[in-house]
Amino acid sequence: MPALPRRCARAVVIIAGAALAVVLGATPAPAHGFSSTVYADVTSPGPGHVRATLGLEYDLLVVSTADSEKDDPLFRQGTAAFETHDPAAQAAALDAHASTVMKYVTDRFRVTVPDQTCRPAQDGGFGIGQREGVPYARMVLDYRCPAADSHEVHSGLFPDSEQYVRDTKTIVTYELDLTSGSAALDAQQPSFSTQQAWTQRFWEFFRLGAEHLLTGLDHILFLLALIAGSRRLREIVLAATTFTLAHSVTFILAALGLVHVPAEIVEPLIALSIAIVAAWPLWQLWRRKTADLDTGGHFSLDRAGWIRLAVVFCFGLAHGLGFASALGIDTAFSWPLLWSLLVFNIGVEVVQLAIIAVVFPLLMLVRRSSPVAPRWSSGVIAAGVSVMGLTWFVERIFAS
Repeated sequence: MPALPRRCARAVVIIAGAALAVVLGATPAPAHGFSSTVYADVTSPGPGHVRATLGLEYDLLVVSTADSEKDDPLFRQGTAAFETHDPAAQAAALDAHASTVMKYVTDRFRVTVPDQTCRPAQDGGFGIGQREGVPYARMVLDYRCPAADSHEVHSGLFPDSEQYVRDTKTIVTYELDLTSGSAALDAQQPSFSTQQAWTQRFWEFFRLGAEHLLTGLDHILFLLALIAGSRRLREIVLAATTFTLAHSVTFILAALGLVHVPAEIVEPLIALSIAIVAAWPLWQLWRRKTADLDTGGHFSLDRAGWIRLAVVFCFGLAHGLGFASALGIDTAFSWPLLWSLLVFNIGVEVVQLAIIAVVFPLLMLVRRSSPVAPRWSSGVIAAGVSVMGLTWFVERIFAS
């Protein structure tokens, strides 16, 4: 190999190793740690009446409210209830400080009509449920609004300035002003109107899908495991396409309300899928099958290649449930919601293909730098990702 390409390959090895160290050195927290998602279901029971049912991450709600409203008793009681994993105690802590929580939430979640703000009131007490393996508080707000043909929903809950989480998303589903649909709100797009163009709503979900993959470390590691175990470009394309088809199936089934699997099962299964898919190239190395796959058969895959695709498909089903859970898909089917989810899925796939387009050529360059490079490059990446997946699996099993 000429000197310049060899030096480039060595540089790539160093860069890839550093990047992998950063990824694997990250805290093995839940898939989407350091961020949070608020869920809002907005309806209109009657003229001048808007009802918002909010899902708010419990521990984040406690610390953010206590800090912003200077309510130290809420922090002590709410934190103690969180540590006992007792939903009744958690609901009681919020009920005991309902006025404080109400002020924090309604200052940051608003419903307005043109030039006027609707008056909020809490309906009932707090409830506690589970989303993505963590407790969520359920809060119902009734807004009294002047007569109007359109409404605007604004969410600034859990902003970056509080320094507890970053990039909080609010997923809104609504049936309001004779329209229904869904919207994704964040710091860049904090509000939407029921008269908003469908193209703008879909763009928000496309961006949300792209960001979800980029910030979901477990999904990135799964993709990295697929890349490490692929010897040719067509293999990773086939594996990525299989993964796409699989999680699209469960994504749509969840939107139709036909399938619901608790996060306590889905999250450990996703972690296990990372470990197993990453272990595939390690198994090949152990059997000394480091050469390219056999060129026989359809799509130039041998029996082992087809088995790998079947494994990827099965675990892709679990990842689809993870994507669905991230969007709070537990409502009845609607065409606007389904289209929003499909656009979200397209955003995921575009970023997935972009990662493949960047990482796979770099990995091929490393593999061609020396005769032993294919073994070392695949082995190091696969071993690191597999260890991370197993670590997450154990953590999520004991946390559930």
